[in-house]
Amino acid sequence: MATARTKMPDLEYANPLKLGPWKVLFVLGLFWCFLVAAGALTWALKEVPWQEIADGSLKPVIVLETSDGRPLVRQGPYQEPYAGYEQFPPHLIDAVLSIEDRRFMNHYGIDLQGIARALLRNVEAGSVVQGGSTITQQLIKLQYLESDRTLKRKIQEVVIALWLEWKLGKKEILTRYLNAVYLGSGATGMPAAARIYFNKDVGALDIPESAMLAGLLKAPSQLNPIDNFGGARQRTAIVLDAMAANGKLTPGDAHAAKGQFAELHPTTPTLRSGSWFADWVSAQAGEIAGSSPGATTVRTTLVPRLQRIAEEVVKQALDGEGKALGASQAALVAMTPDGAVVAMVGGYDYKTSQFNRAVTAMRQPGSTFKLFVYYAALKKGLSLSDQVLDAPIEIDGWSPKNSKGGYRGWVTLGEAFALSLNAATAALAQEVGLDSVAAAAKELGIDADLTTTPALALGASEVSLLDLTGAYASVRLGRAPVEPWGIIDFQASGQPQGFRVGPQVIAAVDLSPYQPDLLTLLQLVVERGTGRQADPGTFAAGKTGTSQDNRDAWFVGFTDPLVVGVWVGKDDNTPMKGITGGALPARIWRKFMKAAMAEPARDTSPDTGIMTSEERHAPSCNIRACSRSYRSFRASDCTYQPYRGERRLCQK
Repeated sequence: MATARTKMPDLEYANPLKLGPWKVLFVLGLFWCFLVAAGALTWALKEVPWQEIADGSLKPVIVLETSDGRPLVRQGPYQEPYAGYEQFPPHLIDAVLSIEDRRFMNHYGIDLQGIARALLRNVEAGSVVQGGSTITQQLIKLQYLESDRTLKRKIQEVVIALWLEWKLGKKEILTRYLNAVYLGSGATGMPAAARIYFNKDVGALDIPESAMLAGLLKAPSQLNPIDNFGGARQRTAIVLDAMAANGKLTPGDAHAAKGQFAELHPTTPTLRSGSWFADWVSAQAGEIAGSSPGATTVRTTLVPRLQRIAEEVVKQALDGEGKALGASQAALVAMTPDGAVVAMVGGYDYKTSQFNRAVTAMRQPGSTFKLFVYYAALKKGLSLSDQVLDAPIEIDGWSPKNSKGGYRGWVTLGEAFALSLNAATAALAQEVGLDSVAAAAKELGIDADLTTTPALALGASEVSLLDLTGAYASVRLGRAPVEPWGIIDFQASGQPQGFRVGPQVIAAVDLSPYQPDLLTLLQLVVERGTGRQADPGTFAAGKTGTSQDNRDAWFVGFTDPLVVGVWVGKDDNTPMKGITGGALPARIWRKFMKAAMAEPARDTSPDTGIMTSEERHAPSCNIRACSRSYRSFRASDCTYQPYRGERRLCQK
């Protein structure tokens, strides 16, 4: 029986060549557009700092305070501490959104409807009268992108806006914007503007005040109410009308607010162009703040009264005796025995020269370095009553001479130190060994490179005033090394508590076996040696120093509460006219000490070592030790991320 076979239909496969030329061109065009778009995105976005944008401002705000909580220095626009979303009154948020970005809560960073509306109005007006940027885009322009109008920047702005909306959400974007926007009169952020224009915390603003600040966003320099009160008031009325149109106020409330507009109560925060101390401590403060978003308030060790005294005595000395004798610069550092720097002067005038001669300048310390020779001798078992020969000496072609000429023969160590006898000290250094002298200096806190040539004993190796003063503080404290420090505590915005910082290096060497003899040596200098002009009329101990040809003159010493170092010299390292450490530097030191001790000192805190009227009780955070121990360490809350579980407090 024959079986009928059914013929299967031929399957036709799509062949691009059969699509027709126009369809092929269309597909190729789409593919080419995709490649161009992908290339453009890659080109535009490859340098965008995504993580820094997500973390917050590229430049964290650091608010420096003095030891008693007063503002220390404001550089650039004035900013108040970072405010959280809940700290802004609802009517301020309503005012900003009504006038700047009414659809903020509904778009995704790019408002196509707003762009179309702005384009239409601009065409009708024949010029640019309205923009279409959202608050998200404005934030990006404020903090993350350059202001140039290029294709690359426009691509970055669109993509970052979409990404920020997804990454941060509306509240965080608006919070960052309100803290970052410029509002005229030097005020950056709504909290700063509330303080400058109304002398209020931002949370205390009423409706008319909030509307006025929102109105400044359009043209802050032109509309700031201190210079243009009428223009600011007119703009405020426009904002109130916008709030009514947006349903955030009733027409009656908007009308009433226009009539209730309060007078300004402008205030100018204490502004300073800068200071040597602030420059020095800012590096430490920046390490603490890290990349934390918002503001970190850092309380420093600076005591305003002592800083004022230091600046006055240095300027008076240079304007008077210093000018006559060719001394054009001086520096002064004052600290507590544990190294808390309470005053710092880095030169004659900060405005004309920001170079810090107290910290950065490396100069020959002269006879102030002899402290380390005699400390090394005490460690070798010698006593102050032991004798050393003060006579002509030659060491490898080097022949040191005493400053006033002549030699005293056999003298005690105490006499040789008090009279600053060079020949006797050079002989003593040879006896104890130059390596031992260098080791003694390092032990007391000298960080500079020391060259172990015979001239080391008389201060031939350069040091900084800050390090040298810290070394003398070690003697006063009885432990070494004392590392000068400048931060008492800090608190990052949004964190429930602050943290103490204090000394970051533990003074581990016990000097008690040698401290009485070292104190005796330094007292002898002031009582009947080369430092008699430093005598403030109470307990004082210190050492004079003069480098070759009177290029540098020093006095470093201490009373009960303070350790102070003074340097006098010239930036070009040329000789002065006979100035020695026992003259002008000693008199600057005495004048500072007498003025500093004229008022009874406040009790010194056992926790911070600083004189202050108010102590903040907070746990301690050893920034350096924690950052060395944990890669995940975060200074803002002093925590690190363990391998498992939640972040933990670092307790190093």
